[in-house]
Amino acid sequence: MLERLPVLFRSAMYALRGGFLIRPLLIAVILGIAGAVLSSLEESTPGISAWIPSTLFPSHDDPGVAQVILGSIATSIMTVVSIVFAILLMTLTLASTQFSPRILISFVRDRTTQWTLGVFLGTFSYCMAALPAARSLPHPFVPVGTVTGAMVLALVCVGWLIYFINHISRSISVNHIVDRIARETELVIDEFMPFPRGPFPLPDRAEASAAKDGTPILNRQSGYICYIDIKRLVALAKAYRICVHVERRVGQFVPAGVPLARALHTERAPADCALHLIAAFDIGPTRTMQQDVEFGVIQIVDIALRAMSPAVNDPSTAISCVDQLSRIMILWVGRMPPPSHYYAPPHILRLFVPWMSFDGLLDTAFEQIRHYAAADVAVSLRLMRAFTDIASATRHADLRARLLERARRVVGGCAGHLPQDELVKLQQRLMALETIVAATG
Repeated sequence: MLERLPVLFRSAMYALRGGFLIRPLLIAVILGIAGAVLSSLEESTPGISAWIPSTLFPSHDDPGVAQVILGSIATSIMTVVSIVFAILLMTLTLASTQFSPRILISFVRDRTTQWTLGVFLGTFSYCMAALPAARSLPHPFVPVGTVTGAMVLALVCVGWLIYFINHISRSISVNHIVDRIARETELVIDEFMPFPRGPFPLPDRAEASAAKDGTPILNRQSGYICYIDIKRLVALAKAYRICVHVERRVGQFVPAGVPLARALHTERAPADCALHLIAAFDIGPTRTMQQDVEFGVIQIVDIALRAMSPAVNDPSTAISCVDQLSRIMILWVGRMPPPSHYYAPPHILRLFVPWMSFDGLLDTAFEQIRHYAAADVAVSLRLMRAFTDIASATRHADLRARLLERARRVVGGCAGHLPQDELVKLQQRLMALETIVAATG
């Protein structure tokens, strides 16, 4: 269990940072403590109340007024919180049914919504923490400064509610949703592939095939690979003097009892070697974007496919999705792929990890859209433009050749579904792409 603590801690931080628990709870606790501390400080230092102008709080000697104000604010805030939750649930339901259930994760990670819940719940906890201080017995006391702070928080809540409604109205726009998913995917690429791609293609290495005959390390929990602790796997492989070959990449499903990895030279390792290696993997019931660029692409593709369905028939949304996918692919081709081979010390292979390839991500991004857009000239034209844009962003001839192959598939798939005058437009864009590829060939 101790071996899994680093991975479990990272997984918990990722999940809680993007949920409706940690940030709202922290804000509520902090404001509640502030209400209790400020009222206690006012009671021990009566001079603080003298600093509050009478125009802000005239009744400095009537605890009943303070109790009414604090109680009214607390009651009103809880009513507003119920409205906020109703708006939020309606938004989540609409996004799930209209676009895709997979995009709910981006709504849950929305910081504006988290801050909204936190500010309202924090104002309620502030008032409730300060309410016992306003009393008539055994001697009257009015926490003037604390009550004034509650009134300021109430005004902040009014303004924040207006801002939240405006934010929700924009956040359910499909263009805003797709843009947000694309930005989150780019952040994963920035973290996972920080270095620019060099001018020369990387050579393929064959050392990984040797581990296919190694000792299988069986998975013990069915689920998706959410995160792989590379540093820990390399350190364990070096300590045990073995070579570990990870069988499946991040984002793939691994049933219990199926090999998660294979290890060479396990005769050198202790009996609990497999337990320590498995502890470096985070297996969960759903995919996350900790290391999974493909998951962000899949969310955008889901929106595009639903938009092209006969029930929706919204090619403009599909076109927006293609634009955002090209944005992600342009960033991808400009970065150095993550290494699959890890050595410790140099020239001694310790770990092989499969990552999503350019071909795989390209197929995930565009193949399904190409198939369902065969009879839609607008979406097909935008696919051709996307391939041209991506090809223009890279100088690698092999990457451009793969883009040209996909573009030819688009034209070939549309040949039997579009009239000749519309097919000519696609062929013209194909010729433009062929010119770009020929320039680097």
